[in-house]
Amino acid sequence: FLMSRKSTTNCKSKRGLLHTWKGYSCSLTPGRLLLPQPVLHVALGTRHGVLLVEGGQVYSFGELPWKQSQIPEPAKPTLESALSGQRVVTVAAGSFHSGAVTEDGSIHMWGDNGAGQCGLSSLSTVPNPTPVALMDSDTSPPETVPVLELACGEQHTLALSVQREVWAWGSGCQLGLNTSVFPVWKPQKVEHLAGRYVLQVACGASHSLALVRCLGPQDVHRPPVDKCRQCNQLLYTMTDKEDHVIISDSHYCPLSAELTEDERKLEAPPRTQGLKTSPSEPVLPSHISTFNSDPPTPPTSADPLPTQDMEKGESSLSNGVLPASVSDPPAQSKGGTVAAVKSSPYPDEQEVKDYLRKLSDTTQEEAKPTGGVHTLLVRGLTSTSSSTLNHLVASCASAVGERVASTYEALSLKKMMNLYLPSGVLRSGGPAGLTGAVTGVGDNSTERVRLEDSMQGKKSSSTGDIREEEADGVRRRLSLPGLLSQVSPRLLRKAGRPRLRAVALTPLGGDIPEAQEVLPTLQTEVWSWGHGDHGQLGHGDNLARLQPLCIKSLNNKEVVWVAAGAHHSLGLTAQSQVFSWGSNSSGQLGHRESPSTIPRLAKLSEGIRVWDVSAGEKHTVLLADGDCIQPIIYYSGQQVKEGEEESQAKDLGQQEGDEEEEERAGGYTPQPVLLPFCMNLGYVSSVSAGGRRCVALSDRNVMGFIASLHELASAERKFYCRLCNIKMQIIRPLLELALGKVTLGLLQMLAGRFSLLCHLTGQHAASLTANLRRGRDVKSLLILDHTGIFLDSYHDYCSSLGNFQVMGGFQALTKPSLDFFGKSPELLQRLSECSEENPPMADLLVALFYLPTRHVHEYSRLLLKLATCFEVSSSDYEKLQDSCSKFEALTLQLKKKMKEADYTFHFWKSFPGKMTDSLRKPQRRLICESSNKALTLQNAGRFSVNWFILFNDALVHAQFSTHHVFRLATLWVEPIPEENTGIHGLKVITPEETFTLLASSPMEKAKWLRSINQAVDQVLSGAGQDTASVCSGLGQRLEPPISRTASYTFYKDGRLKEATYEGRWLTGKPHGRGVLKWPDGRIYTGEFKNGLEDGFGEFVAPNKTLNKNDHYQGHWRDGKMYGLGTYRCTSVSLQSHEQKSVFLVLSRGEKYMGMWQDHLRQGTGVVVTQFGLYYEGAFKDNKMMGTGILLSEDDTTYEGEFSDDWTLNGKGVLTMANGDYLEGSFSGEWGSGLKVTGSYFKPHLFDTDKEKSRAVKLGRQCVCAEDKWQAVFEECWTQLGCDAPGQGENWKAWENIAVELTTSQRHIQGSPELLSRSHSRTLEGLEVIPQHTGPITMERYDTIRLYLIKACDTPLHPLGRLVETLVAVYRMTYVGVGANRRLLHQAVNEIKSYLNRIFQIVRFLFPDLPEEGGLLPEPNTNLQDKEELGSTGAPAESPKPGRVVSSSALLLPVLLPRLYPPLFTLYALDKEREDDVYWECVLRLNKQPDLALLAFLGVQQYVLSSTKDACFASAVETLQQISTTFTPSDKLQVIQLTFEEITQEVQSLLKQDFLWSMDDLFPVFLYVVLRARIRNLGSEVSLIEDLMDPCVQHGEHGIMFTTLKACYYQIQHEKIT
Repeated sequence: FLMSRKSTTNCKSKRGLLHTWKGYSCSLTPGRLLLPQPVLHVALGTRHGVLLVEGGQVYSFGELPWKQSQIPEPAKPTLESALSGQRVVTVAAGSFHSGAVTEDGSIHMWGDNGAGQCGLSSLSTVPNPTPVALMDSDTSPPETVPVLELACGEQHTLALSVQREVWAWGSGCQLGLNTSVFPVWKPQKVEHLAGRYVLQVACGASHSLALVRCLGPQDVHRPPVDKCRQCNQLLYTMTDKEDHVIISDSHYCPLSAELTEDERKLEAPPRTQGLKTSPSEPVLPSHISTFNSDPPTPPTSADPLPTQDMEKGESSLSNGVLPASVSDPPAQSKGGTVAAVKSSPYPDEQEVKDYLRKLSDTTQEEAKPTGGVHTLLVRGLTSTSSSTLNHLVASCASAVGERVASTYEALSLKKMMNLYLPSGVLRSGGPAGLTGAVTGVGDNSTERVRLEDSMQGKKSSSTGDIREEEADGVRRRLSLPGLLSQVSPRLLRKAGRPRLRAVALTPLGGDIPEAQEVLPTLQTEVWSWGHGDHGQLGHGDNLARLQPLCIKSLNNKEVVWVAAGAHHSLGLTAQSQVFSWGSNSSGQLGHRESPSTIPRLAKLSEGIRVWDVSAGEKHTVLLADGDCIQPIIYYSGQQVKEGEEESQAKDLGQQEGDEEEEERAGGYTPQPVLLPFCMNLGYVSSVSAGGRRCVALSDRNVMGFIASLHELASAERKFYCRLCNIKMQIIRPLLELALGKVTLGLLQMLAGRFSLLCHLTGQHAASLTANLRRGRDVKSLLILDHTGIFLDSYHDYCSSLGNFQVMGGFQALTKPSLDFFGKSPELLQRLSECSEENPPMADLLVALFYLPTRHVHEYSRLLLKLATCFEVSSSDYEKLQDSCSKFEALTLQLKKKMKEADYTFHFWKSFPGKMTDSLRKPQRRLICESSNKALTLQNAGRFSVNWFILFNDALVHAQFSTHHVFRLATLWVEPIPEENTGIHGLKVITPEETFTLLASSPMEKAKWLRSINQAVDQVLSGAGQDTASVCSGLGQRLEPPISRTASYTFYKDGRLKEATYEGRWLTGKPHGRGVLKWPDGRIYTGEFKNGLEDGFGEFVAPNKTLNKNDHYQGHWRDGKMYGLGTYRCTSVSLQSHEQKSVFLVLSRGEKYMGMWQDHLRQGTGVVVTQFGLYYEGAFKDNKMMGTGILLSEDDTTYEGEFSDDWTLNGKGVLTMANGDYLEGSFSGEWGSGLKVTGSYFKPHLFDTDKEKSRAVKLGRQCVCAEDKWQAVFEECWTQLGCDAPGQGENWKAWENIAVELTTSQRHIQGSPELLSRSHSRTLEGLEVIPQHTGPITMERYDTIRLYLIKACDTPLHPLGRLVETLVAVYRMTYVGVGANRRLLHQAVNEIKSYLNRIFQIVRFLFPDLPEEGGLLPEPNTNLQDKEELGSTGAPAESPKPGRVVSSSALLLPVLLPRLYPPLFTLYALDKEREDDVYWECVLRLNKQPDLALLAFLGVQQYVLSSTKDACFASAVETLQQISTTFTPSDKLQVIQLTFEEITQEVQSLLKQDFLWSMDDLFPVFLYVVLRARIRNLGSEVSLIEDLMDPCVQHGEHGIMFTTLKACYYQIQHEKIT
């Protein structure tokens, strides 16, 4: 099947060309394998291969012994027809079996199945591709799991599912399953990797590798498996170390220990010449003893971990596998000491040795075959006294070097040292702890750079521990075994304190949020498991692992690809380096260590960047970037001679040792060699190796597209390597230097941004490499779809760089850098690509830090190059061109930013020193300045110096020794017209100053005007802090808006001193919506006009003494409260705050109700006190001043002149409670002795003087009821769309109501918890607008009544809001101190006033409703009264007087129940004396039995003779209900029912119709009233009298009420004889 190279021209396709060869001799020419379509993917087994071509077909070639029919031409690729109709996306080949994954994620397997590796039971071979299902048994019913990729070994297969979990089947410990029964026919999940995000899997002959993403915040939702499915032990342990907690996942399953030699033989049966036809698989014993009594001895000295790799080495103990030095008594007894300890120059070497010897002795005694690893270790350690260990650790801490690291490896103390000391202390000279920050410890992208200087002073060490975990860089849970509790963490911390400072230079995935899921991750770990005879697991030993285990030394190495040969493993990093480990018998590892049990770097010459690797049986193929764009291929491993493969087949049974000798004789590479023919293959996109064969896939350069793609990827890889070098060799050392606080902070910020940029480049390089291997198309170029991520990263980096330069960072670095890098900075010169001879250090550093910005131009160049490969009209061209122009624009912008930073830096050098300190800020850039006298201040003194400096955020006016900063956000500039003045002036307006600047020429004036305007515009658009670019770009406005949003703190004396305003401005004054905050806690939020509060606003003022806030919400005018508002004092609410309105204030136990002006009591008002004093009269300037009336609790009254609060001054009359009075001039304070000049009168001494009796009339000098709460009613009218009460359109009012209800309902639907169910029903009822025009009938009158009840029931309706407010102010007025009997008259009048004014609104809404007392037409039918809605709890409305319309009938049922408590309290207080007299009589008379009482009351004999016991009981019960009703009409209804009950009872007794005469009825009713025992009957009577409907007074109800009233007076005056 191999064709010569000459025939390549016949191949139609230019892509996916396949070349194959063996070995590495100079004369070698690879053959071409011809196929109808381009090859997409190749997989090689020991003697066969599988190809995937475009279109999804699969071909097999080579030896295919499992095919039942003989293949006609074994040389030619054979189409796997069983897969026709399936679109295959990837293929895999094991030693003797193959697999394919289709588009829908299903698997097909074929080939040798002797060990179950095809996953099909009862077949020893599978001739054709056969489906195999992965069934997830955790779900019910079990679901099929779709697969992403496959990997095949010799006797096992691994699959990576779409959920990123690993599944395995076949035989051997390389499956990683918790089972001892092989083969495993059915695919099973590898539980030990559950909860991890696996990126790739690879299979060697008998080992497995997985590339796993480090756990980050995005993995939180994947619950980790907490129990081992085999031994059922917890996988995570938790140990509390003083003041922090360590969670460890170092669980080691006793069933997963290393295999003994016998078991290995059992498990891997020797392969016979022919394939087995019946499977007879061996079974692993179900219990494997953890430590055999005589375990095999791995060579201890064969692989002493070399010093440079020691810090990467894996802590063996923590993963439950003892290194030879501890677990191996024979090895130790020979050497006398641990083999791994070499001679050491450190002071405590002997102590370490002694300690280890003691430890190993104990271990020998304790190691019993049954003991678990943990128990053995802990016993061994606890036997040593803790003080010895502490002393050992403390003494080693200062000088633990690389050589001692292996000792710590044996002790697992290194892990502990890493936890408590910065990593730098453990290395001999490296800088401390500049490794990655641990995700999840709160390092968001802005705070990536951490300063740890303050650590020393802090008592708590928790931050330290987090920082040190950071330094360790391990992104997994720390695997600390239980032995650490013996070591004092405090001691260790003390030892490591001096160099605690870290900057996270390895950013994590969370840095660039969008980049998180889009770009490939670089935070990876490599896990391995299976057989380890050749060290291919990389854990530092030759032991097998039954479960996946992380290769710790590859953490933080950014491995992006893994490959496995038969007995060796490879890891490719983002920095294009190759780590290799395992068997090196033929030099396949690319370095001299043989074998290597831990990963080591393959030796390649400098500048060779590897980007694809593959491993065969005993060789490795590397694909790399060289000096030119075309990739080059390196080969490492065994030479293959012609005909050797046939002989190899014969000698397969030979011993491995002999084979090795033969191989070495046959030739192999000591280090990777370049294959000379690779340049003839074209652009190679991937390499594959398997068995002894190598394959390369290449493309021809069609229209330069392929070359451009390769160039882009190669440039990115090269750039990433350079950035990594700068980061490691320059930035890390710089951060360790002793620098000033400001410089260090800025350098750390810069380092953090550099690190982010570096990380992004690495991710992008990895993505471009993957694209070359996979698709090689424009669609998958992430830089096109996510250009923003790149632009932002460069922009942020450049901003930090500019800030550093402006603050003189490079100058500050010069001296320390010279000391550190020496007088010959070749390293800096090489990395910064500086060609100058002996450049200054500062210039070198600038060049070095500005190096990344040059790469932006490289992006635009390469994208343009790619674009030229496409038709101009194609979408790909557009996309590339668009991204190219974005990078080109960024290049110009970055250049500009550099210039600005440089210009600003040089300005600060010349600026006078004192001011520099206060004005120099990192983000501040200079735009222009007037040192050349181009701009001066108008009317400045002759000798004054005025220097104006315009920065990107402020205009600075500097004078001799002072300067003033005007922030640009609140600066307005306008040109002064020149016609008349002839001067070139600019008027500058700021919130507190306005001044005129004079320019020296019209050009200067235009320049400054343009500069200031553009700078202001940039600040307002949010770009000011970042870009100071003042270019006259096309998108630039000529001048910024005069109305804008900004924040400002006032500094001049006055009302606003030190207050901060944030909100809208108009030409220097707050105008529009804003928030004003004073330092003392006062806050105003609302509308402003011309700098003053004006419109609706909220004001909060703290009350220091009560520790609460006063709160005003309402309207303002000219900076003062004006119009409707609510003022809640800490002690009481104040309402309806107007320039002149009713207002309540409660202080010193007094309540004021009256007129108000400018926060002062002014006009008429009433004051009541908690001691019963009542004042009514005039107020002036907040004092009682003018005429007034003062009454005390005992009815002593003064009527006359006042001069101050409670201070009498002037003419007046003082009347005593008994009627005597004094008339004259009074002076003095009430209650503290009055001076009187006047006459004393005793009016009742002679009966003739009776007429002179003086009754004081109250209520004349207080605010009239109609004037109260006008603003509340006005607000309601406004809501109905009327400018003044009654002036407006009826239809508009209804429209406004509908709008109000709809908006309120929408608002409430968003938060349904605001509304009760009954409330929402009420709202639904209001949705329909009732008929509001046309003649009013009884039926319509009833509809209106029901509508009003509903409307007043919800505050969302304007009427409801009005009622709610009125109820609130009424209660505030007459509750508490306001419950004074003198206020009853005002309280009743206020309710009547409410009724009139609400009735006016109702008549406006229903214009055809007759006015008060008007008549309704007679109904044709007797309409039954509908029941009231239940909000009031009132019984059915009483029958109305039919045809009369009245406000009280319509509105009292709505209003009175809400106002009833305060009103009835006032009635009770007013009628207290009369009610007491009445009650005493009631109690006395009720002692009489029924008949005696009836007789006493003079009830007629015929009624007496017919009454029984408990007579008139039902009438008594009915009358008692008068106390449970609210409205007069309801109370009258109760009285009427009582009369009916009495009549009914008498009629039933007399058995005949009966008509009462008043003389007969009155005594019976009196009896019922007495027996009803109504406590406050006087109050009830007064309330009915005051509020009853006038039209009822002369009807039946009126007479009944008069009867009740007569009873009340009768009872009071009843004489008992």
